[in-house]
Amino acid sequence: MKDGFIKAAAVTPEVRVADVDHNIGQIRRYMDEAVEQGAKVVVFPELCVTGYSCRDLFLQDLLLRRAREGLLELAAYSGGKDAVFFVGLPFLHRGKIYNVAAALQGGRILGLVPKTAIPVYGEFYEARQFAAGFCEVENVSIDGANIAPMGTRLLFCCKEMPALVIGAELCEDLWAPLPPSVSHCLAGATLMVNLSASNEVTGKNDYRRDLVVGQSARLYCGYVYASAGEGESTQDVVYSGHDLIAESGTLLRESPLFSTGMTLSEIDVSAVLAKRRAMSTFAPCAAEGYTVVPFSLRETKTKLTRPIDPMPFVPRDEGDLNKRCKEILQIQSEGLCKRLVHTGAKTAVLGISGGLDSTLALLVTVRAFDRLDLARDGIFAVTMPGFGTTDRTYKNAVAMIRRLGVTFRECPIREAVRVHFADIGQSEDVHDVTYENAQARERTQILMDLANKENGLVIGTGDMSELALGWATYNGDHMSMYGVNCSVPKTLVRHLVRFCADTAEDRDLAAVLADVLQTPVSPELLPPEEGQIAQKTEELVGPYELHDFFLYHLMRFGSEPSKIFRLAQTAFSGVYAPEEILRWEKVFYRRFFSQQFKRSCLPDGPKVGTVSLSPRGDLRMPSDAAAAEWQRQIDALTTAESSL
Repeated sequence: MKDGFIKAAAVTPEVRVADVDHNIGQIRRYMDEAVEQGAKVVVFPELCVTGYSCRDLFLQDLLLRRAREGLLELAAYSGGKDAVFFVGLPFLHRGKIYNVAAALQGGRILGLVPKTAIPVYGEFYEARQFAAGFCEVENVSIDGANIAPMGTRLLFCCKEMPALVIGAELCEDLWAPLPPSVSHCLAGATLMVNLSASNEVTGKNDYRRDLVVGQSARLYCGYVYASAGEGESTQDVVYSGHDLIAESGTLLRESPLFSTGMTLSEIDVSAVLAKRRAMSTFAPCAAEGYTVVPFSLRETKTKLTRPIDPMPFVPRDEGDLNKRCKEILQIQSEGLCKRLVHTGAKTAVLGISGGLDSTLALLVTVRAFDRLDLARDGIFAVTMPGFGTTDRTYKNAVAMIRRLGVTFRECPIREAVRVHFADIGQSEDVHDVTYENAQARERTQILMDLANKENGLVIGTGDMSELALGWATYNGDHMSMYGVNCSVPKTLVRHLVRFCADTAEDRDLAAVLADVLQTPVSPELLPPEEGQIAQKTEELVGPYELHDFFLYHLMRFGSEPSKIFRLAQTAFSGVYAPEEILRWEKVFYRRFFSQQFKRSCLPDGPKVGTVSLSPRGDLRMPSDAAAAEWQRQIDALTTAESSL
């Protein structure tokens, strides 16, 4: 439960149709196993107490009475177990039979939620036995001694973790045009459970998965779906036990088809709420007409088993990655096309260093010119050798410019910078920040003036990771007339350049791009050492893969430093020691807060993903905000903090 995580289980037990004693035994077995595995929310299939496939046997008094007795047995068995359980059964009330989900915890029945969408098609003709559920909650007698609320407008809230509010629906409820989960979530539910008995036919598993994941996306909620298994397969219908756990559009876990057992994962309730806060279109309403039933769970630290992606900006599947790269390149180039057309500019000016960022910016600019049927010689690719330029980067820059057929310009900056040093009294032998930034600003001046001369636009090359850290010279490489890379993180820049290399028809160009990919990231503002790059960015500010991870979780979910540290330990286990992660996280927060003034006056540039630092949209952060609260939490962290 620490950091907003709650472990959930979807269970498909080995059911025998109409054998309540056997089914109760199976449910109890999995109740024990789920608790042993640390699950706090455990969901069983629809009508699992009796079996879903009983059909007209549901009309038999014996089966209905035995199901009610079984419910009381399971409620008693839940006593002392640190979890809330949802089980399905037929329930007789006021002369009608209802298909209900019963919530059990602490030895009592918390409530009964009836199914509302009763199918009357094909092999599913529940209307023959079951009545549609009613909304208004009323207290019903279970056995004369036990009273429980019943109705669809029931929510279950954890006292110790108020953000955990559970709503329930059953099978076809989710297939309905307006599922109960919609009103449940608008009334405050953050986790939906679905007790289902969905049969298997060709292709249905894909549809079912899309439905569950899609509902979790549109409602910004966790969703636990437990379905009936092979024990229900009788006569004309086969069941596969397809269990799913999803969160806000992401599939966390999925059981194999035609299996029984338990599927476990963790729902990040705090992330669910963060997404809801950020989306003005999610309009919660007062929970009028709802009954909220409290329950208690012990506060424990949830062991994480869900995948924590160390590269959240980079798709893991190669096909998805290639598709993403193609889309981003198109977004970047289309954005630049609009700016070129709007301004009437026929030329573009870029500084080309032979590094990753300027390479990507040049490739995007070429795509934009091709898209507009503009001659590539209208692109002025400028090399500006300085005190730190190495032969490797210079040769790659020149070769790339030649292969792309753009206009090559070379403007060495050494002498101009020396004159400037003399003007301000800076010694060339003092390699401080003035020494570095004077070179960056000289380069920007050249580009701006050349753009004026050629009636063109200066295309910015800096990426989002550099902006997050403020790793840019104010009014130097920080400034341009349109920044095509401004919302592309460094970890993704590398893959975009690789995609361009892999798809390039010119193999000589591909070879140059391949060498650019192997070159250390550097601004090359300090003199080389024995001809090699002396100034390696990641040795100074830390690995970009860590900073991109920190940035993603800070911006996407508003996660606290302690939670990000915990997630990073899991994601980068065996790659970075906890001490190293903590060291660079401190650097990240210090720089992120102190450098906002640079981001507050960024040039325009295209947003390509869910995270952006534009001061006009995604990050309206005061330039002088204090980092004290975040820094205090980071300073209190120790490397002994468990990653579990």
